Amino acid sequence: MPIIQANNVSIRYITGDFKDIGLKEYILRHIKGQYQVKEFWATRGITFSLERGDMLGIIGSNGAGKSTLLKAISGIMVPTKGEIQVHGSVAALLELTSGFDNDLTVKENTYLRGALMGYTRKFMDDKYDEIIAFAELKDFQDRLFKQLSSGMKSRLAFSIACLVRPDILILDEVLAVGDGAFRKKSGEKMQEILKSGVTGLLVSHSIDQVTELCNKILWLDKGKQIRFGDDVHGICSEYQEHLGFKRAKKRVLRINRF
Repeated sequence: MPIIQANNVSIRYITGDFKDIGLKEYILRHIKGQYQVKEFWATRGITFSLERGDMLGIIGSNGAGKSTLLKAISGIMVPTKGEIQVHGSVAALLELTSGFDNDLTVKENTYLRGALMGYTRKFMDDKYDEIIAFAELKDFQDRLFKQLSSGMKSRLAFSIACLVRPDILILDEVLAVGDGAFRKKSGEKMQEILKSGVTGLLVSHSIDQVTELCNKILWLDKGKQIRFGDDVHGICSEYQEHLGFKRAKKRVLRINRF
């Protein structure tokens, strides 16, 4: 049985909510026939499945629907159409510093994040030193979270998610956090995690990172599924050719304007 199964997943955003303009203005516009609700489909008809231990790379330009799809898989959003079946615990690093309290210390936040992920105090006691060591924050344990640099915050979030070993790990542009040495270490940690049977989903603009870590690939464009399969190198090459064509087309348009 697949650990993740997405069937015809379509997600719609609605703009023009009356809350944006106030109830009185909404009533006036509605009476005059001037109130309009606009729909925007972030994804349309996304279908794929992953087995335990798969690492899926999700590629596509900005606005392709990548982050929206991850939010649906992690349970933050519910598809407007279609369904997503997820079997197992999920750790999602979509917004690295979300779920932390700026007025708590690094240590307190580590236990807080662990609790939010459903782990017991004893489990976090056993894992705490390992998490802090990997995040390279041993000398900052009693520092308030708001006093950390953005890189330190990202390292802590990544370390907690990786070292507690969920069944499914969702990463949205987070393997680029920290300096070069930490990026190398985080990549090696991902390889180790995948070998242990954890299923991963990675959104990244780094094609090299995707081809190195992923055994399956999903290409999205303007919310639509272009390709899905295990030919990671082939699909990534096709995607890069597509990007090159789009850039060349933009250059021609700029030249023609002059």
